[in-house]
Amino acid sequence: MIVIAHRGARAFAPENTIEAFDKAFVIGADAVELDVQLSADGVPFLWHDSDLRRCSDARARFPHRAPWNSWQFTLDDLRQLDAGSWFARELSLPPLARQAFLRSLTDDERSAWCDQRDARNYASGTIRVATLVEALERCRQHGLQVHVELKSIPGLWPELVERVLSDIDRLAMRDAVVVSSFDHRQLARMRALAPGIELAVLSSARLHRPAAHLAKLGAVTYNVGCQDHDEYPSGGLDARMIEALREAGYGVAAWTENDPVRMRALVGAGVSGIFTDYPNRLLEVLGRAARTH
Repeated sequence: MIVIAHRGARAFAPENTIEAFDKAFVIGADAVELDVQLSADGVPFLWHDSDLRRCSDARARFPHRAPWNSWQFTLDDLRQLDAGSWFARELSLPPLARQAFLRSLTDDERSAWCDQRDARNYASGTIRVATLVEALERCRQHGLQVHVELKSIPGLWPELVERVLSDIDRLAMRDAVVVSSFDHRQLARMRALAPGIELAVLSSARLHRPAAHLAKLGAVTYNVGCQDHDEYPSGGLDARMIEALREAGYGVAAWTENDPVRMRALVGAGVSGIFTDYPNRLLEVLGRAARTH
């Protein structure tokens, strides 16, 4: 049962930053998930959204570059952004005014995993957008498995697979990564270029004959949305599907689950991993102690 910190431990640090991966390690996650795009000058960097506004000061830093599409900025541009202050501001809000994934953050959790020193660091203006190489290096130092999600925007990044694989190989980390994507053509391309690398099929809803689809792509894990995801409330998981895939030798990982009651249900149904913004909660469900408290 793999505890996968979603975008790092993003309930306790700005998502997709080195600080979020450090926090995932401190808490005791087995793995981290991160999102990769290409900058305008072709460098793989970590970012989830298609624009820069939610998790940076792009609007203030580059006021004349609306709509602040992430792929229209060079790495040098991205390095100028403050990728942490937004998170500090979220923490200062009443719970129900925060972004959805932070609304259930308790005072005890905040005290344990995001103290005043952390908050000051996040608000300092020094948190930067990370490159894939930087993230891989830090995760290797921590001994964390890395789930690399290849982002997909139609017509963009024709070289994303090649650039990501080049960075993985630069650090000789094929054995430490799992590559996933909602764009299954990207997975097929990665399989053609790197026959031995682990692949995971991402899906927000139930696939028809998922085992056959995984076999066709040479994937080892089915990563499917569950009930707790904001954008896909219906989910695509059921116990019979999980059992059939596990018996066929495939993993099934659910994303993104933050509720301990549903975590227990997923564990009971036999999933092999859970992506969560709160790895501390999943560790408690599994009866595993966090590294520090």
